[in-house]
Amino acid sequence: MEITLEYWNELGKQTLLITSLLSGFSITVVANLLVSDKNDKLTNRILKSATLSAGCFLVSVFAMVNIVMTTTPGGYIKNVSLNDFAIARIVGMTTFMIGLFSLSAMIALSGWTKSKKVGRFTTIIGILTLVLVFVTMTRFGN
Repeated sequence: MEITLEYWNELGKQTLLITSLLSGFSITVVANLLVSDKNDKLTNRILKSATLSAGCFLVSVFAMVNIVMTTTPGGYIKNVSLNDFAIARIVGMTTFMIGLFSLSAMIALSGWTKSKKVGRFTTIIGILTLVLVFVTMTRFGN
């Protein structure tokens, strides 16, 4: 079964919305950490994961814009095929997944700045979040 251009258009719109929100959140964390006076190893790791997340989600935003523009009926490309946005699909979905991993890492690391107890809790939440996101994105049995 081949996915239709209409479906790719809707998928691009939905992913564009999600990645826009997540990139904004990640950029906010990066900005807050950059102005912070803390400069320890843990804070730097959180900053790196937030930066990776923000960068990946931004790339995904523009890849999805490409997909939506390409697959919108009456758009600038006539007789569109899946090959016309293959790179945008691969790059967009890959960076989206990397962004999810790094966002979950940021969540998992955040509590360790407070205490071991809070760190364990946020690590469990970060891992659980990642697992549940992937479970909800996966179809089993078909």
